[in-house]
Order: sequence, then structure tokens, then C-alpha cells
Amino acid sequence: MQNYYQYFGRDVSWLSFNRRVLMEAEEDELPVYERIKFLSIYASNLEEFYEIRVAEHRGVIMRKIYAEESVVEAVETLNAITEEVRRQQKDFYHTFDEIVQGLCCRQVYLYQDCKPLPFHESFVRNYFNEEVFPFLSPVLLQAGDIRTFIRDRRLYLVVRMSRRKKAAAGNACHYALIKIPYAKTPRFIELPEREGIHYYMFIDDIIRANLPNVFPGYIVESCYSIKISRDADIYMEEEKEKDIVRSLRKEVKKRKIGALSRFMYDHAMPPDFLSFICEAFNIQPEDLLEGGRYMNLQDLVKLPNPYGKLMEQPIPSPMPVHYLEEKGSIFKAVKEKEVLLHFPYQSFDYLLRFLMEAAFDPKVEEIKVTQYRVAENSAVVNTLISAAQNGKKVTVFVELKARFDEENNLETAEQMEQAGIRIIYSIPGLKVHAKVAVIIRRPSKIKGKHTDFAYLSTGNFNEKTARIYSDMALLTAREEIIEEVKAVFRILEGQAEMPDFRYLMVARFNMVSELLRRIELEAEHVAEGRKGRIILKMNGLHDRRMIDALYRASEAGVEIDLIVRGICCLIPNQPYSRNIRITRIVDMFLEHSRIWYFYNDGEEDLYLSSADWMNRNLNRRIETAFPILTPELKEEILHILDIQLQDNVKACWLDESLRNIYKRDDSPVKVRAQYEIYKYIREKTGKEDPLDIH
Repeated sequence: MQNYYQYFGRDVSWLSFNRRVLMEAEEDELPVYERIKFLSIYASNLEEFYEIRVAEHRGVIMRKIYAEESVVEAVETLNAITEEVRRQQKDFYHTFDEIVQGLCCRQVYLYQDCKPLPFHESFVRNYFNEEVFPFLSPVLLQAGDIRTFIRDRRLYLVVRMSRRKKAAAGNACHYALIKIPYAKTPRFIELPEREGIHYYMFIDDIIRANLPNVFPGYIVESCYSIKISRDADIYMEEEKEKDIVRSLRKEVKKRKIGALSRFMYDHAMPPDFLSFICEAFNIQPEDLLEGGRYMNLQDLVKLPNPYGKLMEQPIPSPMPVHYLEEKGSIFKAVKEKEVLLHFPYQSFDYLLRFLMEAAFDPKVEEIKVTQYRVAENSAVVNTLISAAQNGKKVTVFVELKARFDEENNLETAEQMEQAGIRIIYSIPGLKVHAKVAVIIRRPSKIKGKHTDFAYLSTGNFNEKTARIYSDMALLTAREEIIEEVKAVFRILEGQAEMPDFRYLMVARFNMVSELLRRIELEAEHVAEGRKGRIILKMNGLHDRRMIDALYRASEAGVEIDLIVRGICCLIPNQPYSRNIRITRIVDMFLEHSRIWYFYNDGEEDLYLSSADWMNRNLNRRIETAFPILTPELKEEILHILDIQLQDNVKACWLDESLRNIYKRDDSPVKVRAQYEIYKYIREKTGKEDPLDIH
């Protein structure tokens, strides 16, 4: 039977999400430096998109990598990407110009496309001579004779000039390439203040203003910015653990010289100038993407703010968990009842205290933790090292293939190994994305029983991202859950067994089958005249088996709400999706928690998970989903989901054309979900608000 269902393309769907990020930068009601932050996030997101997704499609076209799509499909996808990105780039630079004007109104002047004002000329000249010129290494270019390599993510200036002595005689043009010394100088240079106005200048423009000193004997005709994005994905054929480490080190080094995936150039560059550069660096027409005078604008987050918090978004401070504070011992508290933590609304320190208590508890024999992404100079890693030094047996599964965190994970793994921690490296062919830890204690000599503890989370063991990512974590002493967490670690340790998971859903074991069963069960209930209801919150929805199951449930009459931040390939407002609504929320915190709710004829099953419904998560990763069994905690999470569905400030509907349509209405009650969640948690704990978040 032919499938008549339709799906959004994965990459154009992701671009719709990044467009939603750009919409935050366009919000003139936001503080100006909050808008700048979102411009920076947009640019950074797009950079990674070209390094990974676009590079993969180019690899298919060049037949360098195997993928499910054909060459024709890859070409079509790239054309669609280019068309959409070009539209977004116009909006991006328009918003950038608007923000710069807004800064001027606030006595912050960012030089753009102009020479230094007379009272800054001396400063700019001296700064260039002392801080910039010693690090410049300009290279003269000749067509077909490349003597330099353009690094990815680096900003360059290309210069056209003629010899001064022969200029009158119609001298031929000469070209040069200058790499901006990003590691030696900041992107934005603070100039002397004047009459209460704060002045800043791009390092690019400081170089431009002094080009005659760089090329004595030449007349500089023009200068433009260029940059290249390269394939940054890692391709490894893994066989053994040691091979993974060795291969990874090799591939990380190769990332810097990967195949080209994007060549950005200043749209003001004349066609003949662009043609020369393309010939010189063997740039193909399909690699070209217009940019503005300034690129690498993810650096905007580094623009100095002379007014501090007055021009920034007020961020609520993480709240304490009074129950844990009152009990003192986290072990004692969790033994009495499960504890649900909400990051960043509540402090991440409780995880550190949980691990530190394990490090010093004489009854604790063993600690097991998964590591996907940890902070640099990680407090979590330091705590685990303390535990090992205190004689605890510590085992850490380190996923080396966490993209762009490979080097940090290698470094921290070696650090832990030197401290006596047992390190298990990546499983060949798989990524381990589960966020779990288990504390194993000795049985009591008197009662013969023991109380173990587990930590299960939707987010990483990372104290830095826990301040900006919205996640949930469960601290539990439930024996049935802990035994299944131990079974997950036996899988990671390579023990040959097929665990029978009754409580956890684990990808590659029972997750897909259990999810499909639960979706179908909701449809069966509707067919029997009962209620069918599903709410799913995640970062990405791509797996077609899961989408088809949701389409079928919608056709059966199940009411479905999806809260999907990023990629969503399910198309709403179709005959087969008439009962499905898609909400997207982008705000001050990155929505990162995964929550799955099934009405189940009134039993209301609720799971938290590390997994998105992407092909990779369900088929090529070890993921976990864990049930919320405590009624009080279940009610808490359901209330939070309800708040998010009521959001009429930051929430958007995703429509059938991939447009983000604000849910804003005429209601006098304005619900901004992240603020309302903060207030809800504060009220539950009885804590007073540390600042006016409105």
C-alpha cells in the first residue's frame, strides 16, 4: 500500500527553527544586547549547519560518503537550502543594521563602513601599529598559483591594488589575502569615549583603515571580507576501543582541512574581483553565498556592553530546593521520596552535592556515570576524581563522538584515567546519549538491605549549560528503576545480555516498540469511544515510523500536541494531521527537556528522556526514557507542560509552510512560559522572587 503521508525535509525544517531564532533578534521590545545575543546564536547555528549538514550533501554529490539520499536529491536539497539561507541573510543583515542604529540611540557607536572620526585617527593608527601589524602575514595572490590555505571559521580580507609608480600608465591589478589575527586581538576594539558616547570598532575596519601601511608602494583600490566553511564531521571505521581513540585524534586534526561547504563573500564585491578569487581558490559557483561587509557575526556576543545589565535580559537566579536544604543529606532526602530538579530554574549544585556525598559516604562502593558533554574544567569531573581518590570504584562511560566536544572529552577522560577512574570509551557504530548515574552502596550489616541511588536526566552533566538549558532530572531510590539503570551500564560495559526493561525505555532495545504501542493504544481508546491524548515535547522529530504513527493516531481522532524546538518533519494542517498542533518556543533559556505524555485511559503515563525522535537517536544511539511514578511530581510536570501550551508571548505555531506564526492574541493575560514556570516553581517552594523578572 502506497504511503500518502507527506513530510518536511529535515534541513529546510531546521532552517525554519533558525529563522525562529532570528525572530528573537528582530524583537525591538527586547533589550538591545539580548537581540545581539540572538543574532550571534543564529550565526553560530548556521555555521555549524554548513559544516555538518551541507557538507554531508556535498559529500553525496562528490560520491565521497554513503547516504540514503541520491545525488539528485542532494542537489535539490542544497538548492532549497541556498534559496532559504539567502532570504534569511537579507533579514539578518537588515536586523544587524537596525540594532546598530539602536545602539547609537543609547550612546553606543559601532563604526561601520567609514573611516575613524578625526579624534580617533591617532588611536586607530597607534593601535594598529602596536597590536595588529606584528601579527599580519599578507599573501599576494596569483590565479592558479595558491600558496596559502584558507582556514574554516576564520575571517579574511581580500585586497585589490595597483603599483603606485605605474598607476598612471594603467597598471594591472594585484590581489592579496590577509587573515585577521583573531587569536591575538579582540573582534571589537574599544576606542576613547567622547562626550558620553562609547565607541567601538571592528578589528576588520582597523586593518582596512591602515592598508596603505601594509602595502607600501601600492594604491589600495578596494577590500572585502571572505570566509569559508568546511566539512567538520568525523568519519571513522571503528573496530576496537583503542582504534576509536586513535582514529578520533586523527579525524579531529583533519577537520581543519575538510572539504569546502560554503564560500561567503561581501555582496558588494564586483563580479570581476569575485571571479578572480574563485579562480584563485578553485571555488565553484554552487559554493557561493552572499554575505555582508561583516562576517563571523557570531562574535557579536563579544561586543562590549558599557551599561551592563541595564541593556540585557534579566535572568532569574537559580532557586534552592528547600526540601534538600532542610534534610541536609541528599541521600537521606531521596531515600524518603523522589526529587525532581528543574534546571536552570533550580541550582545545578545539587547534582554536585549528590556526587560529593557519594564520594565521602563510607557505605558507597561504586559510582557509575555517563559522559556526553561536560564543561571545561568540569566540577563534575573533579568530584568524580575526588571519589576515586577516596577509594570509591568509579566507572565513567565517555562518549568521544559528541560532536565538537571530542577533544574536551578525550582530555577529561585521560585526566580521570590518571586519577584511577575506570574509563569505558565509545561503542563502535553507536553514540551513547543517555544521561544517567548510579550510586551503589554496601548492604547494612544489621538489616542486610542496601539503598542505592540513581540520577536520570534530560540534559548533560554540565554545570555551564545547566545555567542556560532548560532540563529536568530525577533523583530516585526506587529499586525497580535503579536495577534497570544498572542494566544500562552492563550494556555499556559490554556484557552479553538482553535486559528485560519494564520501566525504562532504552533505544535499540524497547524504546521504539514501546512508543509505537503507546501511540496505537491511544487510537484504540478513541475507537472505543474513550479519550485519546498525547503531548510530546522534544528538540527534534524526524523518524518517519514515529511520524506515521502520529499521523495514524490523528486520523483516529487522538488529540496531539507537539512542542518541538528544532527539526520537525511532521506537516500540520493536513487531512491526516488535523488533530496535531505544533508549538515552538524560543526564549532566554534553550528548551532542552524531552517529555512524553500519554493519557492512557486516565492513568496518565509520563516519561522524561534524553532522546529526540530522530533516526539517529532511536536507531544509532543508546538513549533512556524514565517514568515519573510519584503522583506529585507527575502533576508538577503536567502543569509545566500546560503552561508551555498556554504561552502567548514566545510560543509560535508551526504551520504547513514551515512558518513560525506567533500565538499572540488579544487576551489580557500574557503567558511567557519560562517566566511562568519560574514563578510556579518558586511558589511551590515558598521562595521569594530574587528579582522582577518582568
